[in-house]
Amino acid sequence: MKEKQNLNNLLFNHMKLNLLAFSIIFILFGLFIFQTVSRITYRSIDEELLNAIDKFKIVELNYNIPVFNFNKDSFGNGNYENPFENFGIINERDYYLSRRINNPKIICLLRDSDYKILNKEDLGRNVQAYFENLSFDVNNLNEIYEIKFDSKYYYRAINLKIDSTSNDNEDRYIQLLINVDSEKNLLNSYMQIIISAILFGIVLSIVASYILSKKTLVPIKEIVERQSEFVENVSHELRTPLTIIQAKQELLLKEPDSKIIDKIEDISLSIEETKRLSKLTKDLLLLTRADSKNITIQKEEIEIDRFIENLVKPYIEFAQMQEKEIILDLNFNQVVSADINKLHQLIVILFDNALKYTENGDTITISTYLKDGKCIIDIKDTGIGISDEGLKRVFDRFYREDKARNRETGGAGLGLAIAYSIVEAHNGSIKVFHNKPKGTIFSIKLPR
Repeated sequence: MKEKQNLNNLLFNHMKLNLLAFSIIFILFGLFIFQTVSRITYRSIDEELLNAIDKFKIVELNYNIPVFNFNKDSFGNGNYENPFENFGIINERDYYLSRRINNPKIICLLRDSDYKILNKEDLGRNVQAYFENLSFDVNNLNEIYEIKFDSKYYYRAINLKIDSTSNDNEDRYIQLLINVDSEKNLLNSYMQIIISAILFGIVLSIVASYILSKKTLVPIKEIVERQSEFVENVSHELRTPLTIIQAKQELLLKEPDSKIIDKIEDISLSIEETKRLSKLTKDLLLLTRADSKNITIQKEEIEIDRFIENLVKPYIEFAQMQEKEIILDLNFNQVVSADINKLHQLIVILFDNALKYTENGDTITISTYLKDGKCIIDIKDTGIGISDEGLKRVFDRFYREDKARNRETGGAGLGLAIAYSIVEAHNGSIKVFHNKPKGTIFSIKLPR
């Protein structure tokens, strides 16, 4: 129950991390799209403002533009007439500046040193008061910025300072504006679409995060289950011989005056169980090394056919006593680079397994041959065979197709797991198949 709760907590944490990652990706992607659309939308407008401001920079405006003489009329009399008074401008330079822009989209505001608008008459009587309240930042010069006016109108703007001339001690400021209400509305619509898409993406991310988290935890869950099964199996395998040894030793203590010959059976059984424990410990140690990729392999050249022939000889007479036949079909005729001790252990495990699961009159065949440049060793038997489920799990630790039978033969279900680790350490492969009409085939593929 606790392990299940831990897995659920792990699933929830993975889901949160995946959801956070997806959300950040969607938000960043949405911001990138909005910034790109915004930049493209304002690009032509900003270029118009920059081109317009360049017209003031290209022409040397700090030259001496003569100030119109208002003291004399054209006949030299004291009467005068201001030709620019209809425009609210006091001299010829201001008139020139206010007429410098001929783009109807651009609004040009000419401001004096106190930032008051000088060309109000150019703006039309209906909007004079409107623009008088427009903000002007003297510190923001030569850079495009955005103005929000009256909480509903938007402008792209740029400011430029015009230095005073020798005939005029006052500076002038140029403020160029372009209305971008339609562009702003378009971007707001884009933003709403992007926000909706992000929210929809986050909702989908919740589902995707759950699915991905479950798939991610599948191997972890399998490992936890296998670990629990492993601990349970080890406990079971250790408990039986320890119980037997303890019981027999307690019996000996109860009869301290008994002779050894009278208790030979109890002593022998204790010794057998101790050997079984020793073998189990050794096998577990080997598998632990296999897990950590720490199996030491000392390779040498081995004539595989002669090696198998010599290895099987002691078993032939034993098999004949059980009315079983051993057939050797050795056709590799080459050498293999392998660890001779590990290879001996591998063949013994598989051959011993074949002897255990065959009956009187069955046949065990060992074949060697060359295929795809590799050495193939097949161990076939006509025994009781193995189930389809067993084919999938036969190399799992402590897996036993017939647990009762394995207890009788002293097996702990580690032999084939060790065989698998030995083949893997040699960069080879081992597979198991049905031997039709009955029996099993173990096929080993080793690199030369």
